[in-house]
This record gives sequence, structure tokens and C-alpha cells, in this order.
Amino acid sequence: MSQRSDLTLISPAIRDVLRHWLSHERALKSAADNTLIAYATDVARFTAFMAEHSGDRQGLAPLAAISTRDMRAWMAHERSRGVSSRSLARALCAVKTFFRWLAERHALEPTAVLLARAPKFEHKLPRPLAEDAAHAMIKTVEVQAQEDWIAARDVAVLTLLYGCGLRISEALGLTGADHPLPEVLRITGKGGKQRLVPVLPVARAALTRYAELCPFHIGAKDPIFRGKRGGALGPGLVQKSMRIARMQLGLPASATPHAMRHSFATHLLSAGGDLRTIQELLGHASLSTTQSYTAVDTARLMDVYNAAHPKA
Repeated sequence: MSQRSDLTLISPAIRDVLRHWLSHERALKSAADNTLIAYATDVARFTAFMAEHSGDRQGLAPLAAISTRDMRAWMAHERSRGVSSRSLARALCAVKTFFRWLAERHALEPTAVLLARAPKFEHKLPRPLAEDAAHAMIKTVEVQAQEDWIAARDVAVLTLLYGCGLRISEALGLTGADHPLPEVLRITGKGGKQRLVPVLPVARAALTRYAELCPFHIGAKDPIFRGKRGGALGPGLVQKSMRIARMQLGLPASATPHAMRHSFATHLLSAGGDLRTIQELLGHASLSTTQSYTAVDTARLMDVYNAAHPKA
């Protein structure tokens, strides 16, 4: 079911509280647009299921008497649709967040929902590039471009991803007001959270060269990075450029723009960077997210050990 069809299965009262909750998440918690879309989809699907499951689509009644058995039925239904453990855990997290808010404002009993256990799933480790592969990627996107300014543009984008640990959306969100790049750049990341990121001289130089070659005027409010016709550069073109480059280099499909950010973090950790600092540089809300890089670094060390030790 799409979110639109889900909404037709729930009462106007539930639709109303869902809208108010999303507004609350946006205004007070600065939730990102993509997060709000995911929340709306997951919770609309959940409330639609409960309305149909209970046979009562009036008011908040389908949500007022949810039991542990109802929660099990919903989770079984989602698994039967082919929803993965990871996606189901994400949906349950959204539902719990919604019910905490709902319980405070409408005196609903949230215990059955809050006690529901998320399915276990294996956390995927980041898949960074090796240092030489990251450098080769930047060089390759430069030589494969057909125009000098596009070559300079692609080099500047990837240098910001790898040299500063930016997300692709953060790099492409830079405007003319950010040029020339300062030694420390203030980045607004997910959920409106701001962080300070040191900018390497090589990154400042790459952006300056691109700006000098760019055939389009870059005003203070204009996006710095432009497509071939002058519009804002989209992530799809960066992904395409890297896809062609990784085929030339024989790199795996995991060599994506986000892998350049992973590489930034992993290589910093390998060089002795501490987790708290890397967490701040990446803009992770939780240290546990950053800690995944320690597993990557340990795995790399074990590979080196097993390959080099005479008794391996």
C-alpha cells in the first residue's frame, strides 16, 4: 500500500493527530524532510493496519486498546509483505516515537507498543575505499570528464567528500556565499544540526579552481556546483561519474559518493584520530554510529596481520 492509500483507511481523527505529530517533529526536533517522510509512511501504514485489524475505523479507538497480540500481528503482517528486519525495526522506532507523543496528549496507554521488541538484524559495516583507491577515484573522475570545468567540478566535489567527510547533500548544498572556502566551514547537516569542519588547503584549492573555470555566474545565494546547463548539480550525476570511474579502476559497486565519506572517517581513525572528534566531524548524533568504524579498522588490521604473519 502507498502512503496515500494507507491514509484513506484511517479516520480523520487519526490523520489529524498524525499531522500534528509530524509538525511537532519538524518544529521542535528539527527532523529532516527525509526522516519525516519515512515517519509518515511507517506510522500511516501501522495505523491503517490497526484500523483494519480491529474492525474499528472511528476516532482514535483503533489505537486506544492496542495489545501485545496486536503488535505481534502487525509485525507478522509486515514480515509477510517481505519487509526486512532492518526496515521493520525502523518502522517500530517511528511508531514508538509517535505513541510517546500521543500518550502525553491524548492519555492513551502506550505500554504494549513501547514494550514491543524490534527484530534483530546484522548491522552493515561501512565499506570505505583504500587510501590509494580514494586518491585514484579523484584522479579518474578528472581525466574522464569531457570539459575542463566539469573535471574541476567533479574533483572539487569528491575532494570535499573525502577531505572533509561531507555528505553528498551537504557538499551540493554549498552556495556562492561559502566561496572562497574558509579554513573552518560551518555545515548544517541532518535535522538542522550544525557542526564545524576543518577544510584542507587541497579542498579550498580544488573549489577555487572549479569556480574560476565554471562558465556560470555564482551569486551568493546560488548553488556553487552546477550541471552542464547551469542548474544545480544533482547527486545522480556525481554517482554516475563515480560509477564510470570505478569500472575503469576495477572497484566494487560499494565505491559510491558516501563511501568517500566513510573513507574519510576510517582513514582518520587509522591515523590515530579519536572517536569523539570523528563523531563531531561527521555530525553523528550518537557515538554508537561512529563506533562502526572501529570494526572496519579492526577488520583491516586483521587482514594485514593474517597476510603478513609468518604463522598465518
